[in-house]
Amino acid sequence: MLKQRVITAIVLLALLLPALFAASPWPFAVLTLLLIGAAGWEWGRLNNAGAGLAVAMGVLLALAGAAALALGMALFAPGWVGGGDAKLFAAAALWFGWPGAGEFALKAVLAGGALALILIILRRLAPATGLPAGWVAKSPLAEGAPAPYGIALAAGALWTLPNASIFAAAVS
Repeated sequence: MLKQRVITAIVLLALLLPALFAASPWPFAVLTLLLIGAAGWEWGRLNNAGAGLAVAMGVLLALAGAAALALGMALFAPGWVGGGDAKLFAAAALWFGWPGAGEFALKAVLAGGALALILIILRRLAPATGLPAGWVAKSPLAEGAPAPYGIALAAGALWTLPNASIFAAAVS
């Protein structure tokens, strides 16, 4: 068993290093999706699913990750969210699973709307606070500064977590 794990680690390292240092991000993205699919397949096997069902679970998990990442990148392309936000969205959506991912997305959008309203109010109040102009210019309170959407994603995740199946499995 140890010999098999050492061989697996060496093979994964041989695949990871070239993908990690490639000039394009695509080799790493494809390898990540393959590893996500392998994790889904292994999870299916550990839960005594049949071979076909375990493979289907792996494929569906990889497709869900690709779809969530594609949605995040579609929001990144016009500059609506940052690249890190797009990847964080995809990772959180995978953790919440299919029904929870939609709930997470909705709650993250609502939290993003609340964040935008708070930023608008704070930007209007900033001149009256007496804060140094140089500090305000380098913060999210500056006019035209991007909203830190990672905060909204984290709030959406925390809001969704009590209803998530992964949380129910962890506390039971």
